[in-house]
Amino acid sequence: MPWKETQVMDQRVEFAMRAVGCVNFGALCREYGISRKTGYKWRERFVAHGLAGMAEESRAPRGHAGRLGEEVVCAMVALKVAHRHWGPRKIRELYARKHKGAALPSESSFKRVLARAGLTVRRKVRPSKKCGRISSGRKANAPSEVWSVDFKGSWNGQGGERVEPLTVRDEYSRFVLDIRLLANSRTESVRAAFERLFELHGLPEAIRSDNGTPFASTQSVLGLSRLSAWWLALGIDLERSRPGCPQDNGAHERLHLDIRRELEAGRMGRDQHAFDLWREEFNRERPHEALAMATPAEIYHPSQRLYNGTPEALDYGAMSTRQIDQYGKLRYHGEQITISSALARWNVGIAPQEDGRVEIWFAHLLLGHIDPQTAAFNPIQRSCHDSGAHGRGADYATLHRPLDHRRENNIAFTQNPCHP
Repeated sequence: MPWKETQVMDQRVEFAMRAVGCVNFGALCREYGISRKTGYKWRERFVAHGLAGMAEESRAPRGHAGRLGEEVVCAMVALKVAHRHWGPRKIRELYARKHKGAALPSESSFKRVLARAGLTVRRKVRPSKKCGRISSGRKANAPSEVWSVDFKGSWNGQGGERVEPLTVRDEYSRFVLDIRLLANSRTESVRAAFERLFELHGLPEAIRSDNGTPFASTQSVLGLSRLSAWWLALGIDLERSRPGCPQDNGAHERLHLDIRRELEAGRMGRDQHAFDLWREEFNRERPHEALAMATPAEIYHPSQRLYNGTPEALDYGAMSTRQIDQYGKLRYHGEQITISSALARWNVGIAPQEDGRVEIWFAHLLLGHIDPQTAAFNPIQRSCHDSGAHGRGADYATLHRPLDHRRENNIAFTQNPCHP
């Protein structure tokens, strides 16, 4: 039990005087209802300082942010003002880079100084919601392996015009490849932007996108659009988030939050020049906790897969091929069979099976089968969770027929509903 409140000082003095030269120290501590550790503390204080050592000492920390030099505090605040949406950990890393050789205050000191300056906002903790994972489970393990792409939600520019930039980033290094203000979101405009990126950075292994246009089409087999069909023809795998589940591309959505805070709010502007300046700062100055406080530019490197333009035709090895016409139809044994307008003017692989059905392949994906009895195309089977109209649960084919310019793999792409 603790000291009695009404006689704390008297009890401490009495205990300390008896403790000096005491033979059975443990029994004395039990008599006063204190631990041996507490007893030793008060005996040592009495021996060292006499009665003055019996008073309670201040529990305030002996070293804290208030004792930092004025110059140090001003430098910390100045960095935060220049980067208002960066947290204390990033500000501390930036301070260390700009003041090499100087004593570096602790992270808690940065937190206290910035809080006292009114420059921090306490985050709201939101309960997490259960949801499934990306169907293929693919994660980037190196730079240039997986890119993610999306359109930032639109806002009005300085002249009242609609601004909806295309954003592309490297998933592993967080390197922002482009923030591009396009005239529109049509396939031709987005494809031109990607041609420029492929020329500068090479080809990624895969591209992650949502199910909106022009990245996907809900009316096409496997959700293929003209843009995603072009990516497949270049040997790029498709990674799509599930419909209604933006958390599947959460890191990219977090990038959009930074853009909204700093660009949409007008700190740098809202034109292409402002986008380029912000991207340069994000890539080369802003440290990232997920990268052990390195910058994206320190981690990123271009792909070794060079872009050599769009192939005129795809090589399917021993399979025979047919070309899809401009209306998305395939001519087979005198019949016009609708496949997909997204594949217009591309050639597909034809693989007859022992049961009489004919497999239809595009690049490394099995699209479905032609039934010789009805001359009808049956797309790849839906899963048991299929919701119908929007094509949820579409099973992607196992990639066991790679093109000649792709490496062998056994990845299976699937799409599952958002909730298990």
